[in-house]
Amino acid sequence: MLGITHSASAQQMNQNYNQSDFWQRVRFGGGLGISFGDDFFSGSISPSAIYQVTPQFATGIGLDFTYTDAEYYNAFVYGASAIALFNPIREIQLSAEFEQLRVNRDYDVIGGGSITEDYWYPALFLGAGYNTGPVTMGVRYDVLYDDDKSIYASAFMPFVMFYF
Repeated sequence: MLGITHSASAQQMNQNYNQSDFWQRVRFGGGLGISFGDDFFSGSISPSAIYQVTPQFATGIGLDFTYTDAEYYNAFVYGASAIALFNPIREIQLSAEFEQLRVNRDYDVIGGGSITEDYWYPALFLGAGYNTGPVTMGVRYDVLYDDDKSIYASAFMPFVMFYF
């Protein structure tokens, strides 16, 4: 009896996840950011794509590009991330995202000269949010946060995610 039940489950799974509906399960999204003020500009673009494995679980990848130019500082940051999303119920979304960024920063030193930094920075975000369908709002925490090397001001970070 157990073998028959297992066989039926495998057959149903293959019917539900056949290759022809792969692109119907892919959703695209990401983020855009811009900030400016006196002698300051920062812009970022972060496209991503996820694959809806089951109604509760999705996984995907993302890219990140950020440019910052300030009076005594400029930076170019780029990298990629791996994303996992889990909805225990429709309204609640738990997330994990591993991000690896290449950071290139230049600081002007008072009295002349400059300091250049060029390094890889890892971040592992664990988050929770309220899901309204294509939009999720919440907060995430970088468990690998390093005060000296992170491009983020804090390990805690609010987020708004869009996937269509």
